[in-house]
Amino acid sequence: MRLVGPNGEQVGIVRVEDALRLAAEADLDLVEVAPLAKPPVAKLMDFGKYKYEAAMKAREARKNQVNTVIKEIKLRPKIDPHDYGTKKGHVERFLRGGDKVKVTIMFRGREQSRPELGFRLLQRLAGDIAELGTVESAPKQDGRNMVMVIAPTRKKAQAMAEQRRRRDEQAAARAARATAAGVSPSELAASEAAQSVSLAEAHEESTLVESGIAAPATVETVEPGHVEPVQVVEAAEVVEALAEPTVVPAPTKPAPRAPVKAAAKAPAKAPAKAPAKAAPKAPVKSAAPKPTAQPAPRPSAVTPRPPATPRAPRTPRPPA
Repeated sequence: MRLVGPNGEQVGIVRVEDALRLAAEADLDLVEVAPLAKPPVAKLMDFGKYKYEAAMKAREARKNQVNTVIKEIKLRPKIDPHDYGTKKGHVERFLRGGDKVKVTIMFRGREQSRPELGFRLLQRLAGDIAELGTVESAPKQDGRNMVMVIAPTRKKAQAMAEQRRRRDEQAAARAARATAAGVSPSELAASEAAQSVSLAEAHEESTLVESGIAAPATVETVEPGHVEPVQVVEAAEVVEALAEPTVVPAPTKPAPRAPVKAAAKAPAKAPAKAPAKAAPKAPVKSAAPKPTAQPAPRPSAVTPRPPATPRAPRTPRPPA
């Protein structure tokens, strides 16, 4: 095999046993680099160190890799001005981060007959964010939606580099403040967080006081060196005060209350008159059943025949 030294020098064509012996003497690994070459090529190296350096290079490559991301914002033709400001803020944030933005206008119902409303809204948005992005795809109708794509003016790698630089500057400034204060950066961060919380509470309290919801807090200030006067009572005055008899007044009975006169009773209402009884109705006599007339017998349509007269008996003929 063709052997390459640890520093890249050419050792020459050697046997496998000699290459293994040289690797053991140098405390290195024998790694086959080109197995398909004739003769195959091997190199003396520290394989663990080689793998670590390869992983670090791959990590650096991924850090600088740019992934194209398309963010989407949806609007309505009759959007409120405040909602429009909020949506525009999101678009600006996406463009500052180096991402593309897809703006979609959704039409519903009879709004589909007025596509010019969505076109004007998209033109207005493109004019408002002209400093951060450019129109990559002009507004076009897509079914019931109208779509426009805005591309950022600066690349994603530049935006990411600027964000990393800003984070590094903030970390360096925090470390400098921690060194000046004589505390660790974590303690400084905790104190800054507590201070921000207290400032937020003070701002909220001042807002409530201005709106009249809460009363302002009163704080008494005491001047330095100020001492409250103390009244000194001599012992003789105390003895004299104890010697004087104390008269306890008898308890006075409360004056009797005047009887409360009952209010005059309202005159009782006259009882309502009972309704006059209706006169009893005369009993209704049941009508007598009328005799039903029997229908006269109808004459028979067939007249009876008269009785037949008896015939005379036949006389027998004489024999011839």
